[in-house]
Order: sequence, then C-alpha cells, then structure tokens
Amino acid sequence: MDVSQYLDIFIDETNGHIQALNDNIMILEKEPENKDVINEIFRAAHSLKGMAGTMGFKKMQRLTHDMENVFQEIRNDNIKVNSNLIDILFSCLDAIEEYLETVKATSDEGDNGNEALIQQLNDYLNGGATAAPAEEAVETKAAPAKEEAASDGLSHMEVDDVTYSKIKEAQESGLHIYEFTVHIQKDCLLKAARAFLVFKAVEDFGEILAYNPSSQDIEDEKFDLDFSLVVASSQELQPIVDAIKAVSEIEGVDAKESSHEEFMQEEEPEAAPETKQEETKTEGKPAEAPKAAKATKTSAKSAKANNNKPVTARTVRVDIEKLDALMNQVSELIIAKNSLVSLSDSEQNGEGNNQSFHDQIEYLERITTNLHESVMKVRMVPIESVVNKFPRMIRDLSRKLNKPMELYMSGEETELDRTVVDQIGDPLQHLLRNSADHGIESPEERKKAGKPETGSIILNAFQEGNNVIIEVKDDGAGIDTEKVKEKAIERGLVTPEQAENLTQKEIIDFLFMPSFSMAKKITDISGRGVGLDVVKSNIEALGGDVTVKSVKGTGTTFIVRLPLTLAIIQALMVEVRDEKYAIALGSIQNIENIPVSDIKYVQAEEVIHLRGMVIPLIRLDQMLDSAPSEEEPDNLTVVIVRKGDNYAGLVVDDLIGQQEIVIKSLGKCIDNNKIINGATILGDGEVALIIDVNAIF
Repeated sequence: MDVSQYLDIFIDETNGHIQALNDNIMILEKEPENKDVINEIFRAAHSLKGMAGTMGFKKMQRLTHDMENVFQEIRNDNIKVNSNLIDILFSCLDAIEEYLETVKATSDEGDNGNEALIQQLNDYLNGGATAAPAEEAVETKAAPAKEEAASDGLSHMEVDDVTYSKIKEAQESGLHIYEFTVHIQKDCLLKAARAFLVFKAVEDFGEILAYNPSSQDIEDEKFDLDFSLVVASSQELQPIVDAIKAVSEIEGVDAKESSHEEFMQEEEPEAAPETKQEETKTEGKPAEAPKAAKATKTSAKSAKANNNKPVTARTVRVDIEKLDALMNQVSELIIAKNSLVSLSDSEQNGEGNNQSFHDQIEYLERITTNLHESVMKVRMVPIESVVNKFPRMIRDLSRKLNKPMELYMSGEETELDRTVVDQIGDPLQHLLRNSADHGIESPEERKKAGKPETGSIILNAFQEGNNVIIEVKDDGAGIDTEKVKEKAIERGLVTPEQAENLTQKEIIDFLFMPSFSMAKKITDISGRGVGLDVVKSNIEALGGDVTVKSVKGTGTTFIVRLPLTLAIIQALMVEVRDEKYAIALGSIQNIENIPVSDIKYVQAEEVIHLRGMVIPLIRLDQMLDSAPSEEEPDNLTVVIVRKGDNYAGLVVDDLIGQQEIVIKSLGKCIDNNKIINGATILGDGEVALIIDVNAIF
C-alpha cells in the first residue's frame, strides 16, 4: 500500500503536534508537577509515534517512542521533571522538526538516527525510574493472554498493577471501562496503519488504558490479525464500535463493558471458573446492552457539553492555489463590473438614465462585494500560526545569552491574508532576536539602572483600518543614537557636519541600511549586518513599512504596518496631467482645497499649516516626471496621506472618485520608480498606476 498520498496530511498533523509539544513543554518548565500538561505531552508524543510508524519513518518513530516512555514513567510518578529533561525534550523537538524538514524536501526522514539524543532519554529514564518502562511491563504480563485473546475476542485482558490502578480510578470517577478486540481483514497490506487509525478513532471517545499486544508491537506489525484495547470513556459503547468499524479493512469488532474487578491479579486462577465467568458474560451480553446504553446516556451528553466538540468536522483544508484561482475570478468579476459602470456613465450622458440597467449594476456590485468579502475571510488566517514559535525561541536565546527575559504576546488572533502571514515570520524573528541580543541588557546592567533583572519583550498585534500593526517592544537600553551617528561617519555615510543636523529618525534609519551593524562581535544571533535591512526590504515587499521609536535607557519599539490583503483594495482615483492614478483609501486622512498663497517654505521645501500641523507638500507631477503645468492654479487639490505619525500632502490635478480596484503586479517593468507598486485595469480598459504611499515618506 502506497502511503505517499497521506504525506501532506502527515506533514500538517506533525506540525500541529510539534507546536503542541512546544507549548506544553514551555508550561512544564514552569509547572513540573502539572499532570494535565504531562498527559498532553504523552498523548502528542504517542500520536507522533503512531503517525511516523504508519508512514514508515522508523527513526522518527523510535525517538518519539522513547519520549513516550519517559512520560509514561513521569505519569506513574516514577521519575520527576527537571531542567535537564526540559533541555533534552527541546532537543528532541528540534530533531523531529529536522526529520519533518527532510520529509518535506525528500519524502523520506533521512539518515540521522539521533543516537546520542536517544541515549540521553534512556539515561534519564534509567537514572530516575524505579521500574522498567510501563509499556514493557504491560507487554511482559500481557503476553500469556495473547493466544486467549485471539481465540476468544471477549476474554478479558491481563494488565500490570499500574494499569489496573488506572482502570479502577477511571471507573470510580464514573467512566465506563470497555474492552475491544479488533479483527483486521486477511488481505490487509498495512496492518499498522489500520491499527493507528483505530487508535485515533477510539481516542475521540476516551482514553486507551491498555493494549494487547503492546502498542509498540502493534505499530511494528508484530501481531497476527487482531489486537485488543481497554478504553475508559463516558460515552455509550455502540458509537465507539461503529467508529472502529468505519475504519477500512476492519473485519469486525468484539466489544463489552467490564468492571475493574475483572482485571484484578488473582492467585493462579483455575481455568474452569474463568471459562464459566466468560461464558456468563458472553451469554448475558444481549440482555445487558440496553442497560449499559441507558446508564451512559446522561454521561455521553455531559461529555459532549464539556468537550464542546462538534459531531462532524466543521473545517476543511483548502489548497492555497485553489484560493488564488478563486481570487483571480473575483478580480475579473470586479473588472467586468467596472466596465458596466463605465458603460452606464456613457449611456447616462447620451441617452438618459435606464433604471433597470442601473438596478442590475447595483445588484452586480452587491454580489461582487459580498463574494470578495467571503473569499477574503477564507484567505484570512490568525498570525498565531507564525508567532506561536517565538516563546520557545526567546527561551533558548535567554539561556544562550545568559540574560533572563520573558516574551509577552497579545493579539495573536489578529488576522492577515494568508500570503502575508506566510512571509512575515522571518522579519518578526529578526526583530525579536534584535531585541534579545541588542535591546535587553545583562542582569548586572539592569540592576544598576534600577530595572528588574528579567527583561521584557512584548509582541502586540492589532488591526487599524485596512492595516494590521505588529509592535515588537523591549524595556532594554534603547538605541544609542550618538554611537549610530559615529558609526555612520566612520562608514562615510555622512560627514561630521551633516551628522550634526540629523534628526533622531534619520539617525535610526541608518540601522536599516545593508551591512550596517552595531554589533561589537559577530555571533550566530546577530551582528552579521543581515538583520534590519532584510526586515525592511521584506516588509516593504509586502506593501508594508517599519518604523522605530526609542528612548535611551527605557527601551525600543519597532512598529510594523502591513496591509490586510494584497489583492483587492478600496482606492481614491485621482488625475495628474491627464493620467489616472490610485491611492489606497486606508492611507488617506482627508482631502483639502489649499490656496497657493497658503504655501510656506521650510528649508526650501513646500509645506502647509493645517490644524496645528506642519505638513510637507509633494508635487506628484514632479515625482512622476510628468510634463509641468502651463499655469499655476489659484487653489491646489491636496490629498493628505498618513504613515504612522507622519503626514504628507499629495498635490493632484483632479479627483475622480472612490473605486474598488484589483491590484496587478507590474513585475520589473518600472522597477526604478519606487512610488509605484502596481497597476489596475479600469472599466474603460485603461490602466491606472497605484501609488505606494509608504514609499513617499
């Protein structure tokens, strides 16, 4: 059987389990006695092991199996969690991620057996455990029952003392104890895969407490055509049986409800009484089934209410290429709508208003707007998928740099277009590394400055109009602008005389220049001069911008501004020397009619005074190399645009109106003009260029 068809699902699910392990190990480091977290880690490791075994990735399976062994012993209180184990576990996660990256690239896990890491896990296990791993104990004690289980699917399974205690505890807490023997079809080619799917199906209803043979033997296909499970569940028996039978290539299921007394280790029980007991149980099954169903009805409802899990799946995985194709169709639909609008205007000017025609235009406009919003919602994903890996990164940097620091995150639920989210991870990682390495001071320096020894890094995301703002803030030393200025003079970027007149913003902007580094020594964390210039170029490539606020001795804040989407925007259409241009509505503050006599000059640059602000004027005709105007009008039409706390006034010849436009890339056609970041096709077929407001400042 070819399992390559499941590779995408394996990669997706493994990513989810890795992140769950990451999050829970971070919690475990602070709460080493938290049983819920320990159980979650055990389950994630168990699921990873099962998936790796199903796909035939034996090295990954072995590593996760040993992780599972360690947590089985922790669950049984045989060994304790300490900082050494946390370090080993994070190394295991890195190894699993390495396997996953190799799988993505080659569809195979590679040759790295991670023997040293597996040895560390086993050394920890043997050094702290008072007994052999629980799964081995189950395997040893359950072996004699193997033949019995094969010959009679309803014979109860023998278990060790630890498992018996769990079964008893589960029943005393109100859960039902079910035993299942699953029979696989004779012609099944991949028994382990079927067993894994059965495990997954059963785990939706409760917890598997015991296996026969051991789960490792099942996943290694060291069994014939049947295997047994003991499950604790609050739900009815029949739905679990149905879920198991729904797995393909399953021949049948033998099932019954049991009591914990049946699992007690009796002193050499005789065969006859045991046989009699089993016969009674089997014969009584039809009569007891309705009773069991009745008893579990309330519990099942209660479990459903508590878990709040939908009965059927409510989410689907969608290929991003399919969404791109759908978005392209929406784009064409909007262009068609604009053509109708243009035609409508022509008819109105010539033949008068046709009410029916206008009604159809309005109807089409409503459809396209709603369709656009629906597609955008499908494309929007929380930035959580990017930022949830950062706490681990800061934790590792804290240890590596020997600086205690904490990362506080908020706004992870803020949504961005999928294409933007996919590309924002690296720039944010650079900014956080920069804060950890350059921003946060050593504990000694912080103590002298009267600060807490533990530094704080804050990542905050929120929506503002048509943009998403992501702030990376630290309470570190701030940017020493004098040292930056000295470095700029040393590099020959400015003369000492020019440097004296630089504003703080102009000085900080040097940090975003290629190969400009303030690091005193080169490290693998920062200092190679490939950080902030990469951040700036990557963010600007997404149509965004990055600004910095810094107070020496108090801290630094990097503010990243990103567009919600890169596909369709609301824009103001303007005219400059008979050419049409689009300006994103989200960047526009207001529109003013300014008398030419109100224009003032500051350092030979045109400015206007508007409601207490001094706003620089930008003549778009000059910036776009358009032909100069033959005569200066008495009044100027000025579009006031904003980027962060900065304002500018764009002088245009005429306003056309607001329109929903489709952004089309120009590739490298006019790459030399930085203020143009795309084009759109208007209703009459004419092409209008889109002005990038961010590039103006």
